[in-house]
Amino acid sequence: MKCSYSKWPSIALIAAIYLFAALIGVAVYFAVDSLMIPDFTATNQPLLGLFAADVVATIVVWAFGLLYENVSVYDPYWSVFPPITYLLWAFHTGVWSLPVILLLVASWYWGWRLTRNWAITFKGIAHEDWRYTKYRSLHPALFHLINFFGLNMVPTLVVFAAMLPGLKLYEWSIVNYQLSIINYCLLAIGFLVCLASATIQLIADKQSHDFRAAHPGEVCNVGLWKHGRHPNYFGEIQFWWGIWIMYAAFNGFDWFILGPVAMTALFLGISIPLMEHRQLANKPAYAAYRKQTRILI
Repeated sequence: MKCSYSKWPSIALIAAIYLFAALIGVAVYFAVDSLMIPDFTATNQPLLGLFAADVVATIVVWAFGLLYENVSVYDPYWSVFPPITYLLWAFHTGVWSLPVILLLVASWYWGWRLTRNWAITFKGIAHEDWRYTKYRSLHPALFHLINFFGLNMVPTLVVFAAMLPGLKLYEWSIVNYQLSIINYCLLAIGFLVCLASATIQLIADKQSHDFRAAHPGEVCNVGLWKHGRHPNYFGEIQFWWGIWIMYAAFNGFDWFILGPVAMTALFLGISIPLMEHRQLANKPAYAAYRKQTRILI
């Protein structure tokens, strides 16, 4: 079903879809949390419920993407789910410790920046991101599998994995944080890394938008873009490492590092190569820019 709504009615439609998906997700969470699952501790079962809610909410958003024949319905999910979930988790657990408050500030600043950029570039429900139209044209027989797993579910799983270090901060009460100054210094470093990351993305957004408005079709090589070909992706990767540093400040080095590792792999292995190929195909000057400029800042 193709719709030709203008920008703001389309944004209202997306908001309604996400509200519906959230309500379904909340129902799934409480259904799973009420079950008696053998071999699950009181700590792990709520996380299992949250994971199930995340997956089901993604399926709801994916279904609406099918309905409107537009995979871009999923695009805001990346920036909306983490900050809202972190906030709801604070209310649900009743934990409002210093690390949790810093996590909320960092995630909402990051989420505001990313959602704002989506809203600026969003043209309406009839417009689908070029990446998705490319997959539609190149792999028509496999597109629905690519759509469900590669374009919807895999990003959801990677973001959830990257969120886990932050979610584990809620298991500590304020008493648990009476530790050494080193722990608090690492917490502050992680928080500052998150703020710096979102700020880098915010600056990169403005520089890119301003440059493209003044020089359509040319390669943006000003400001942060002069020092790295993908400063926005650099900021995104760095943000999730900041969340992990906040977690590691009190938990040390463990398998939760796989979250930011997976996020880094997603950008270096998929997102950046896709953008590079597009830029090389559409902008002849990009090849020279690519030789002169690092991939990340």
